[in-house]
Amino acid sequence: MDRLQAMASFVRVVETGSFSGAARQLGVGQPAISKTIAQLEERLQVRLLLRSTHGLTPTEAGLRFYERARLAIREADEAELEARGAGAGLSGRLRISAATTFARLLIVPRLPEFLSRHPELDMEVILDDRVIDLVSEGIDVALRMGTLSDSTAVARRIASGGRSVVATPAYLARAGVPRTPADLADHDAVVYSQLSNSWAFRQGGTEASVVVRGRLRVSAAEGIRAAVLADLGLAVASDWMFGPELADGAVRRVLEDWTLPPIDLWAVFPTGRLASTKARAFAEFVATIVNGDGAAAAAAAEEVVGLGGRPSQRDHSQKA
Repeated sequence: MDRLQAMASFVRVVETGSFSGAARQLGVGQPAISKTIAQLEERLQVRLLLRSTHGLTPTEAGLRFYERARLAIREADEAELEARGAGAGLSGRLRISAATTFARLLIVPRLPEFLSRHPELDMEVILDDRVIDLVSEGIDVALRMGTLSDSTAVARRIASGGRSVVATPAYLARAGVPRTPADLADHDAVVYSQLSNSWAFRQGGTEASVVVRGRLRVSAAEGIRAAVLADLGLAVASDWMFGPELADGAVRRVLEDWTLPPIDLWAVFPTGRLASTKARAFAEFVATIVNGDGAAAAAAAEEVVGLGGRPSQRDHSQKA
């Protein structure tokens, strides 16, 4: 039995909570994982996992072994990176997660540049507007937006972007241009269904909040984009989300004398695992895309922080 491979299998079982989850991440069959854990328990002469109809739970000995095994795997990975000269290039697989619209507009078009720098690297990009579980899905780094104050993950803020009320010239010609936040009550709004329909604005020391109405509620950022571009109404969106259309005039900002709270972009790393060199390098690459080289360096230097709890319902990560 390969001791390091057995440790890696056990760590994945604990982190995913099942043999099948570990098998999917490691690309092997479930029976192979079960056999490896049984051999490991036999070798150590101790029960590592409690098996029940509710799943797998590590014993006290299993928890202690998990912590030591995780550190051993981390040290082995770092040793391999040093031996290979990791600074010269990245290799292996990098699995990332991002909201669909944000990735389609900003990240995917720049991937050839990142991949050309690291010819030994393979990437898997999971596009999903949901906040997915990084450990069970085997994600190395996720790009999320908004407030992550309740997240269990370790996160680095890599950018902060503006948000605006936007609409097409055709809609504004039909419905008129709002001059104050109060005017929005008389407009059709495309509402993001996972967020409040109360929009808060600031102008100097003045704050204003308006509850918008809309016949259309949409659950994903791609739908918000499509609805606005179809002249269906106004929407609040990050400037990243309509970057091309704002540049060519296909979409216009309104209420430019008023500001909305900015939206933060985070690189989120799974708990229980050391953020890999590959994951950190990709986060810095994304910071370069959204900030430019100078700001990216500052973002990359920002301390990684742990945030306790589960992802907040106020998490805006689905909205690009």
